[in-house]
Amino acid sequence: MSKKQTIQAIDVLLQGIEREDDERFRILLADERKGVQRLISKWKKQKDDKEKERQKFTEMSKYENVLRQKGTVSIAGIDEVGRGPLAGPVVAAAVVLPEDFYMPGLNDSKKLSEAKRELFYDGIKEQALAIGVGIIPSHVIDQINIYQATKQAMLEAVSNLSCEPEHLLIDAMELNVSIPQTSIIKGDAKSISISAASIIAKVTRDRMMKELGKRYPQYGFDQHMGYGTKQHLQAIETYGVLEEHRKTFAPIKDMIEK
Repeated sequence: MSKKQTIQAIDVLLQGIEREDDERFRILLADERKGVQRLISKWKKQKDDKEKERQKFTEMSKYENVLRQKGTVSIAGIDEVGRGPLAGPVVAAAVVLPEDFYMPGLNDSKKLSEAKRELFYDGIKEQALAIGVGIIPSHVIDQINIYQATKQAMLEAVSNLSCEPEHLLIDAMELNVSIPQTSIIKGDAKSISISAASIIAKVTRDRMMKELGKRYPQYGFDQHMGYGTKQHLQAIETYGVLEEHRKTFAPIKDMIEK
């Protein structure tokens, strides 16, 4: 290897190097050009980031691993999205992942960009052993309250799975079912199965709200997803309450009662 190698060529070379004890890497370390040293720093950072993602994934797999060590094979992670908005449904997902599932960077859907959520959504759909979704519309939320609607959405998600799960990992809820379950506070950041469910639920609901946005462009549903933003509240004041709005939620409830 010669110092005459271009920075571009070295950039390509580094992409094929996995370890610091690689002889090619040791030679590059001796190259004093600032461009080369910048590439080495970038390579090291990428390796550190990958290792952190691997460690995070391992940490988020601990609930699943404990269950598998006890002989449990089919584990469903369950999460919901849409408890807080003033409009639209509450959506829950149940996801059963294979034992060899590995998707570094997967996390609570709220912590990911829309582009990353879409990528993970496609990956989960491709690799999951089973996915079930439960959708409870706004008028049912008004009838039974958001807490019960959330439970109902989760139960629907489980019943829509193509296989019978042996254990449920649920984000901060308990369900009245005979299947053994574990409720995990902030489970979408602690369990890879719940995290996968949060991605499926979030992307599913966001797509529904974007469709609603096409039907009612003046409300801006594609931007706020039904949450009570200033833009959304102003639209309700100007154009009125829709069928998709939750009539028992303030301030819509107060507007109707005036």
